[in-house]
Amino acid sequence: MRRLFPVTDETAAPDSGGRPGEEDRGGAGREWSLAELAAAYAYPAAGPGGPLPWLRANMVSTLDGAAQHDGRSQPISSKTDMRIFGTLRALADVVVVGAQTVRQEGYRPARARAEFAELREAAGQGPAPAIAVVSASLDLDFSLPLFTSPLVPTLILTGASAAPDRVAAAEKAGARVVTAGDGIGVDPALAIRALAALGHTRLLTEGGPRLLGQLVAAGVLDELCLTVSPLLTAGDAQRIAGGPAVTVPQRFKLVSMLEEDGFLYTRYGRS
Repeated sequence: MRRLFPVTDETAAPDSGGRPGEEDRGGAGREWSLAELAAAYAYPAAGPGGPLPWLRANMVSTLDGAAQHDGRSQPISSKTDMRIFGTLRALADVVVVGAQTVRQEGYRPARARAEFAELREAAGQGPAPAIAVVSASLDLDFSLPLFTSPLVPTLILTGASAAPDRVAAAEKAGARVVTAGDGIGVDPALAIRALAALGHTRLLTEGGPRLLGQLVAAGVLDELCLTVSPLLTAGDAQRIAGGPAVTVPQRFKLVSMLEEDGFLYTRYGRS
């Protein structure tokens, strides 16, 4: 792993075992520790008024813009991408995910990881992030482990007009239903506020593309962590964000970029 941006004296990593006195600038040629990854992807520090909600997305895309292959993101990912995936989860209070992604990817509850236990405790977090599923219809399989055996109760974000019988089924399964919309669907801005009211200010979304598109359109995304995979797939796979186009494209700035084996691990923030 090596850091491509920003490049300063401060980005030089400790000696990685070369000749005495040699520095491994940016960590090139070695696997970064989880502690280094956590530092590289740390959430912004809380201001004088306390922590404000910060929503980051974590997605992967091929060189030709595919967010999936055969309907799943795993085939275009890598070992390091999955380490970053796990690190971003470990830093988050809650992981927000679309119902379609839950169905397609066989989503499971987040697990506690001993490597991050001390970091989470110091940040005042529980042992693992909650999963928050965005669903208007609540058309979900409540027998899945995501609902039956999570370490932290799974949240379901839905609208005020959600079918009462589906709400009851979700609650019976142990999920906590959170109203974040005045009608059938979920209002992204209301969802952010509702999660913050529950104490979840370090927010992470892993998609899918439809949900990310809604968040982009609503203007609530603060940061995008995008892995660019050195693969070409062609076909008609979805992009990382779908749905209607925004009226005016939103400009983000490059915050950092890491590289390993041709994969680029980028981080963009609001301009």
